[in-house]
Parts: sequence; C-alpha cells; structure tokens
Amino acid sequence: MNSKVVQSVTPVLLVGGGEVDDAVLRQALGAAEVVVAADGGAARVLALGRMPDAVYGDMDSLDPAVQAQLDPGVLRAITEQDSTDFDKCLRHIEAPLVFGYGFLGKRLDHQLAAMTVLAKRPDRRCILIGTEDLALICPPDLSLDLQPGTRLSLYPMAPSTGRSEGLRWPIDGLTFTTAGTIGTSNETTGPVRLTMDGPGMMLILPVACLSELLAGLAASPSAWPVRA
Repeated sequence: MNSKVVQSVTPVLLVGGGEVDDAVLRQALGAAEVVVAADGGAARVLALGRMPDAVYGDMDSLDPAVQAQLDPGVLRAITEQDSTDFDKCLRHIEAPLVFGYGFLGKRLDHQLAAMTVLAKRPDRRCILIGTEDLALICPPDLSLDLQPGTRLSLYPMAPSTGRSEGLRWPIDGLTFTTAGTIGTSNETTGPVRLTMDGPGMMLILPVACLSELLAGLAASPSAWPVRA
C-alpha cells in the first residue's frame, strides 16, 4: 500500500463516513472526475456504484470485505494515529478545490475535528457540505452575490480580524476569538464582500448557497499560503 498524492486540475470529491443524503451524494459522484474516500467512506462510494480513485485512512472503519472490492492501488493506508482520516486525505490531495461530503452532521466531535483540520490546512481550499450547511475557511478576499436576509455565520478558529460589506452587523474593528466575540447568525443586506487578515475564520452558509459560493471562489484566486 502507498500514500502517494492525488493530483487533479479539477475539483476533487472527498467522501467521509458521516451524515450525507445518498441522493445528493449520487448526484455529486456523477459530476466528479476524481473521487477520494476517507476510510469507511469507501463503502458508501462503492455502494453507489463508483470506484474511488484513492482511499486514505488507518482503515479501522473499512471492513476487509469492502477493502477486497477495491481496485489495485486504490487503498492507501496511513497507520499513524496522530491525525484524523480527513486530515490524512486532505494533505494528500492537490487540487484547486475539494468538496467534502460526510464530514458534517451526525457526530459533533467529528465535525469539530474536521473544522480543526480546515484551520490547520487553510492552503487546501475545501468546502464541507452537509444537509443544512456549508463550511470553509474564508479566503483572503471573497465576494458573494447573496440575497438580502441570507444567514451568514463567521466563527473564529483562531483570533481573527477583517472587514465586511453587505452584512447587517459589520465586522470592521472587531477581534474575533473562540472564547470572546464570534460572528454566528449574522445576515446579509445584499451582495457581500469579506476581507480577512488571516486564515483563522470559518465561513458557514446555508447549503442552498453553494452555487453563489462557487462563483465567488472562482473570482477569488487569492489563497492562503502553506503553513510551515
């Protein structure tokens, strides 16, 4: 088994073992050119008729019978226990964007762990997609064409500052910290622009805003640098 990196010039679909609607995932699988699974997520991908291009993890959640169904070279075990399966996957994917299904919902501890990974690897542009919400590390500069009254939450994974346009409660001049000021349950007054001073802010939007988010990201080529 090997842990070579998946490299793609198109977005990669990453599937975990958490909560996800099979109909939504089936549609995502049909549109994805490259599919990666995190450990037990491979069983879900196979059950929907798709062979993943790679499976990363410590394989503690993937039944040996399912492992036997994988094509040669797909299984890429990483046995160290110092990182989550999501982290193992994300650090082995080089792509312009990663869509993460099965990492939000079901278990709060798994959600927190996944968000921590996003904060650790802000240079990897990744959107976690759940049944209700989207979550990602806000890029340095992001404009979103959102309707007035859209729920928009900002949650600091590290001390964060920035500026905003188009929010009911602007963030200018505020310092956000996990145990202090946070920016959840804000709402838009129209199109939004967010400018962040560092890679510590989690942006959370309704899942219905995915197309607007993708358009905003496409127009925002700037990304956070790789952390040492």
